[in-house]
Amino acid sequence: MTDKSLKRKLTTILHADVKGYSRLMDDNEEATVSTLTAYREVMGMLIRQHRGRVVHGSGDSLLADFISVVDAVQCAVEIQEELKTRNAELSQDRKVEFRVGINLGDVIEKDEDLHGDGVNIAARIEGLAEGGGICISRTAFDQVRNKLKLA
Repeated sequence: MTDKSLKRKLTTILHADVKGYSRLMDDNEEATVSTLTAYREVMGMLIRQHRGRVVHGSGDSLLADFISVVDAVQCAVEIQEELKTRNAELSQDRKVEFRVGINLGDVIEKDEDLHGDGVNIAARIEGLAEGGGICISRTAFDQVRNKLKLA
């Protein structure tokens, strides 16, 4: 039996986390937190510009949702381009590179947070991306394959 008080929705999930976060924190906590804070502000701005919503961010991760898969993928590309530009100014050992996973799936929305397989899949495929890269699920790919000119 399902709980009628839980709100379900189909949404596009963007999950991002920092490659090598533990090493960065171990090397220099203050510099890492400072860079991470600045990068999250940029990411939040771009997410809002693409009609997305930052659900939460803690530690080195960020979770956002979008109504449109196309908007989510375009946003992820712009995020990675902007962070690449910003990282170019940092030494190799101080670069903060995010890996991004995107999935279209059914989720449970409770108290402004998202739960369920839709979120879990985005988090799992994010781990398949290289630092500075994006990995999308088959359900997301099916929505953007003829709409975006991306490899």
